[in-house]
Amino acid sequence: MTRAQRWALMVLFAAGGLTAAAQFYEHVWGFDPCPLCLMQRIWFMFAGLIVCGALADNVHRGIYPVAAFAAVAVGAGFSLRQLYLQSLPADAVPACGPDLEYMIDVLPFTDTLRAMTLGTGSCAEVDWQLLGLSFAGWALVGFAAIAAFAVLWWHSILRAR
Repeated sequence: MTRAQRWALMVLFAAGGLTAAAQFYEHVWGFDPCPLCLMQRIWFMFAGLIVCGALADNVHRGIYPVAAFAAVAVGAGFSLRQLYLQSLPADAVPACGPDLEYMIDVLPFTDTLRAMTLGTGSCAEVDWQLLGLSFAGWALVGFAAIAAFAVLWWHSILRAR
């Protein structure tokens, strides 16, 4: 197994593990994800799918680690947005909107997409913390780790040439 394959698998396992953890928190512990939480989960999955494509095609192509890095950079942006909302004083938090299922069923797609990208008041709630970090904080740590793995994957491709 080459170094590029190892780093690609690290990206895949990290993205898959973080997605699985999010599913566990939702379905086993009963945490209801806000729109920004769902967006972060989607971008973890995109990073994993990019690696699956690389493993199916050619893990030594430089475009794959760059694409995985881009996916986690976008996901990290959603984490930062949620951390920003969580840092706001209570009177500055946006109003809570309806849950996502209702938005998809009733609201126009553009309104649902706006809520998914900007968040709602529910995104400012901190339901759980570990070592002082909320879900969004830990997601940001996960995005940073995957970004580092993607950079190391890209670097291993360059070194092999």
